[in-house]
Amino acid sequence: MKADIHPKFYEKATVTCGCGKVYTLGMTIDKFGVDICANCHPFYTGKEKLIDTAGKVEKFKERRTKAAAPKKVKKVRVAKNKKPLNA
Repeated sequence: MKADIHPKFYEKATVTCGCGKVYTLGMTIDKFGVDICANCHPFYTGKEKLIDTAGKVEKFKERRTKAAAPKKVKKVRVAKNKKPLNA
């Protein structure tokens, strides 16, 4: 096996969740942050919690209403018959 090719392993690395819970694990990064963990995830807690980043649902609904709206009809210009310049 080659020497010095493996990353440094931290026995007591800290993982911090957005809810404030801190876990101590062994991994190759000493500090790590996550948005959601088993302490606050709706599947494990049984509480309904909407996780909507940047209003994706609202943006989708807005696009759907724009697509369903009737489109404006453009008026077509009709060219009038003009006399030729060299006539």
